Parts: sequence; structure tokens; C-alpha cells
Amino acid sequence: MLKEFRDFIMRGNVLDLAVGIIIGAAFTTVVNSLVNDILMPPIGVLVGGVDFSDIGITLKSASGDDPEVRMGIGLFINAVINFLIVAAAVFVVIKAFNQMMARARRKEEEAPAAPAEPTVDEKLLATLERLNATLEKLEQRPPA
Repeated sequence: MLKEFRDFIMRGNVLDLAVGIIIGAAFTTVVNSLVNDILMPPIGVLVGGVDFSDIGITLKSASGDDPEVRMGIGLFINAVINFLIVAAAVFVVIKAFNQMMARARRKEEEAPAAPAEPTVDEKLLATLERLNATLEKLEQRPPA
């Protein structure tokens, strides 16, 4: 069972997936910072100094030990913007990859086909022709 697990982990697809998840997590952190720290503050200033993370609808006010129940609309807007940025980045990467693959396919199609190797019969015929030519030369020589 341990050997099967090791074989499973060492497969290329599993390693590729692990790398993708790690890169995706790092990319998500960068995108979150981009949205929350770079994009949303100027947008908030443009719409009148609103901090989007504070926008929400209070469903029930806090009373005593009960906390406030609130829908975080601003946080949802931030999440939508995060999603759109990630989706755009993935789209650009996939589009570039597809174009690269299409170019590689075109080069393979445009490359001239290698000349076909002669068949055994053709090689045998060529050898017989050379042998005949050699024999004719020997017959044309004057005796010594």
C-alpha cells in the first residue's frame, strides 16, 4: 500500500497539480492585495470616500450578547473584483498557451516530410545494378 501511495504521489500529474495549487495560493494573495490595497481605495474616493469593505446591510442590530447580523455587500464586491482579475489572468495565460501550441502545430505541418527510406527491394535492385556495372567494366578490360 505504501508503494502504491508513493507511485501515486510521484506521478507527473499529481506534482503538476501541487505546483499549480501552490502558485494559485500565492497568486490569490497578490490579487487580494491588488484589489484591497490598490484598486478599491481610488474607487472608494471616486464614489465619495466610501470604503467598500464597510458597505453592508444590517439585518439585526447588536443587542446585549447577540452580535450584529450583517450582509457584507462591500466584501462581496471585493470578491467579485478578485474573481474577475483572476479569471482575466487565467484567460490570458490559456490564450497564450493555445497560441503557442497552434504555432508549434503549424511548424510541424509546414516542415518538409523526411524522404522515405528505400525499401528492401529498392536496395537490392540498386546493389544488383552496381554489380552489373562492375561486371561490365571487368568484361571490357583487355586481358593482361
